Formats: sequence, C-alpha cells, structure tokens
Amino acid sequence: MPARMPRRLLMLLCLAVLAAGFAACGEADTKQGVDEAAREGLALPLDGIEYNVFITRELNPQITPDKSYVEPGTEPDAKHTLYGVFLQACNRGKESSQTADGFKIVDNQGNEFEPESLPESNDFAYQPRTLSPHECIPQIGSVAQLGPTAGAMLLFRLPLANTEYRPLELEIEGPSGGHLTFDLDI
Repeated sequence: MPARMPRRLLMLLCLAVLAAGFAACGEADTKQGVDEAAREGLALPLDGIEYNVFITRELNPQITPDKSYVEPGTEPDAKHTLYGVFLQACNRGKESSQTADGFKIVDNQGNEFEPESLPESNDFAYQPRTLSPHECIPQIGSVAQLGPTAGAMLLFRLPLANTEYRPLELEIEGPSGGHLTFDLDI
C-alpha cells in the first residue's frame, strides 16, 4: 500500500503551485503591448494617452453600415480586402497630450501595411490631435462613439494572401518614439 502524503503538506504544496502561477501571470501583464503584443480590448498607456483597440473587422462597402465607414470608390479589387481597426484614444492625465499618428499592421512574415488616409469629414476616421485632460477620440457622444464599434477607425487595404499570415499585429508609435503592439483578432 503506497504511503499517503499528509493532508497539510499536500495543501501547502497546492498553494505554492497556485501562488507561482499567479506571480507568472502578473509578470506577463506588465509587458503587454510593449514586450509582447496585447490582445484587443486592453487599454494601455503610451505617451500620456491610453489606447484601446476594440475590434478589427473586414469591411464591405457594398452594404450598410459599412458604406458609412468609407468613401465611395474605395472598394477593394479582387486581390485585396479592407479592414477597419476601431480604437479609442483617451487622455486620462492632467495635462494635454498629443495622440499617435504612426500606425501599421505587420504580418508574421514581416510585411508592413500603412493605413489609408481618410478625409476629416469622415465621422468615423481616427484623426490624430492634441487631447485635453479627460478627452477622447472618438469624442464622447459622437456618431463613432455611439456606433456599433464605439471607436474611431483606421482603414487598411490588405492583400488577401497576407490575411493568412497571422497573427496580424497593429503597431502604434507614439510622438516620443515609444510603441504599443496589439494582436488583431481577425
């Protein structure tokens, strides 16, 4: 008959394993977005602004509501597709801060894609600017903030083949040269 481990010793051993697991989780969270890509839905700071990628989705300008996101004539050709990255940028600090204007999607092969420029008249377009304390992009109460994505949009035209080179990551470069990286859930 095998010897039984005393119950108290077994309980202490289990607690030690749990504590080690929780400690490892805490270390990973401190590196999210900087040393490793963060998942969508996490709000992370960069140069005084908190960025949160809410959702990334393919857009079809032929249907409602996607017609509202893009200008007429931006339909993709047979070898490309459009993706909207919907994000929020908020100044949670006590001083005005400039938002990022450097964005790119990078696939797992190292290919980089810049967002297409959108006119300022596009209510959903992310437009970099200086935010006052407690101000956000999109502005609270705006069409973009109240819409189904609740975010301002960056529009990317990607070759269809590259959408298979996952994970796709959104890299954000701040005004001072710092950066964040988010895994895009497509």
